[in-house]
Amino acid sequence: MHRIKWGTLAGLIASSLIVSASVKANTASDEQWQEWRKVGSAQLTYFIFDVYKSQLLTPSGDYAQGKDVSPHPLALSIEYQRDISQKQLVDATIEQWEKLGYSDTSSWVTQLEDIFPDIKDGQQLTYVSDGDIGRFFFSSHSEKNQLIGSITDPQLNDAFLAIWLSPKTQYPKLRQELIGAK
Repeated sequence: MHRIKWGTLAGLIASSLIVSASVKANTASDEQWQEWRKVGSAQLTYFIFDVYKSQLLTPSGDYAQGKDVSPHPLALSIEYQRDISQKQLVDATIEQWEKLGYSDTSSWVTQLEDIFPDIKDGQQLTYVSDGDIGRFFFSSHSEKNQLIGSITDPQLNDAFLAIWLSPKTQYPKLRQELIGAK
């Protein structure tokens, strides 16, 4: 009986150490992106209305697109210059995906509906990708870079970033500015 308890206890301790190490590793990498170099920045204006300022960061400050738009670690940070509801944000994402040719996005939409917050003027949403998966961070007026959700589907990771980084984006000038193209 004591062997089972000790074995169970040893297993629980080992599991908690693994989880603790994993959490510490994620926390370290979650904070690392804030030190990355800026590749480029852009301003999205719709008619006369400023919508958001965006910037692209990578560890080296360079962006090179491969077969997909996120072949390496990057952070896309967007500071909103007006209030945008969660529904407006999701609807705009769906619209951009349709323009890019994505059709079966219902499971992606469900994930983003669970992640995206309502956004107020001056708040920031940052998506940090390791090239395959990513995490969303939200900065409100009172709290900075709070983890609000994760994407574990590499196709969703790429589709989300394609809105800004694909050569087929609706906003090619914004893309050029973000990727630091001349």
